[in-house]
Amino acid sequence: MHRPERPPEEVEEREKTLARAKSGDQAAFAILVREHQSMVFSLAHYFFRNRTLAEDVAQDVFLHLYQNLGSIESNDHMRYWLRRVTGHRCIDHARKHKLQTVSVEDAPEPVSMFDMPDAMLRTTLRRIVATLPEKPRLVVTLRYQEDLDPTEIARVLDMPVNTVKSHLRRSLAILKEKVTRCLGEVEV
Repeated sequence: MHRPERPPEEVEEREKTLARAKSGDQAAFAILVREHQSMVFSLAHYFFRNRTLAEDVAQDVFLHLYQNLGSIESNDHMRYWLRRVTGHRCIDHARKHKLQTVSVEDAPEPVSMFDMPDAMLRTTLRRIVATLPEKPRLVVTLRYQEDLDPTEIARVLDMPVNTVKSHLRRSLAILKEKVTRCLGEVEV
């Protein structure tokens, strides 16, 4: 996936901020948190669909970042590291707290979405995605919310690329089936 290049001055300034944070500058660390908090929070929020849980996970992730700041090599490494830790924290939290999960086959079907406003459609689609098991849900979230390609997802989750692709294929087939039951035939 091609990301737009940042101007060299911006890259240099971000690296300086990281260096200051690593040397103990609290204001610099606060800047890092502000720069990345929306990514961390949105990833957790899309995973849990619960603002409070997402905030708790984000807080835990940034505490972990603070404790491990010395191991962060660059801003690109920090983005990768934050996605990876956030994904693992979401899965760990879901398992630890035994969040109610339902098999895809047993999950209730949403009401028909014809003539629904866009916001309601998005909410319904998020609910359907939430019926996926933890790892496939995280793979789908990283792919379609964070716009990562399968190779990047494999790096973040430390799993083989083919496993990521397999999760995506199976998840999309399941999601298509559920959406089709709701809307009728869907072109993919």
